[in-house]
Amino acid sequence: MSERTTKVHLNREHCRKLLHQMLRIRRFEEKCAELYTQEKIRGFLHLYIGEEAVATGVMEALDPDDAVVATYREHGHALLKGVSADAIMAEMYGKQEGCSRGRGGSMHLFDAATRFYGGNAIVAGGLPIAVGLALADKLAGRDRVTACFFGEGAAAEGEFHESLNLAALWRLPVLFVCENNLFAMGTALELSESETDISAKAASYSMNSEAVDGMDVVAVEVASRRAVAAIRKTGAAHFLECRTYRFRAHSMYDPQLYRAKEEVEEWKDKGPILRFRKWALNAGGLREEDVEEVEAEVDREVAEAVAFAEAGTWEPVEDLMRDAGAEKRI
Repeated sequence: MSERTTKVHLNREHCRKLLHQMLRIRRFEEKCAELYTQEKIRGFLHLYIGEEAVATGVMEALDPDDAVVATYREHGHALLKGVSADAIMAEMYGKQEGCSRGRGGSMHLFDAATRFYGGNAIVAGGLPIAVGLALADKLAGRDRVTACFFGEGAAAEGEFHESLNLAALWRLPVLFVCENNLFAMGTALELSESETDISAKAASYSMNSEAVDGMDVVAVEVASRRAVAAIRKTGAAHFLECRTYRFRAHSMYDPQLYRAKEEVEEWKDKGPILRFRKWALNAGGLREEDVEEVEAEVDREVAEAVAFAEAGTWEPVEDLMRDAGAEKRI
């Protein structure tokens, strides 16, 4: 295993990048929440705010040719995989310049060019897709990894167990990433799962599995690089349980009555961006001017994405049936 794939060098450049990527997700989603209240964005909207360290840390371990499969809380994953902020925001607006031509919206972002395969609205629905992508790569002899993100609620679904079993049995190059934010919609983990250690569930399938602090971007990157390097070397799947917390409600429609406001505030005090920025400044990995520059860059990118979406065009009515199929009845 090479040093390039297993080591994390926390020099100024890398610290700046980690902060930049987490802030891109945070600012983009904060703007989406604002636009939603203005009815610029409609439908469902599930925000990733508070969980930015997971997507950022894992993506640092992947190569451009690796695939990513995500859930309906996927804006940050798409952004960091290389889908442009313009294309994502236009998709949120429902404009045809969006990455799914405005037909997918928030929950169904997709971009084959960057190998970002959703955006999947069904809980655990992305796991079988990831297994299929990895199987195709293995059969074709391609040196690729498929990273699959999902919440802890997926561990209660049959697809979770079927997918982990096949990935282990067939030795497929999948990195399973469980983003355990403690609440599957509005149900606390201990109220829905008899075994709350999700990494232990994965280990029961004879799969290398570990749990990591999902609020620590460096810890996530270190674990991800180690796992991805092992996958490339052995071809066998790995499982990461990233223990994190979402600061916003499950969706914009969620009254969030299932957890105390004091609990949310406590988690915000140890949020990934705040935590990393404080550490990096104290350790000399970042300077105050770095933080200011990164914030300005991110604000500019988000503003340009909004302008792009605003200037986008609606799909012509005559095209609405394109790509839609109907069963022929006799």
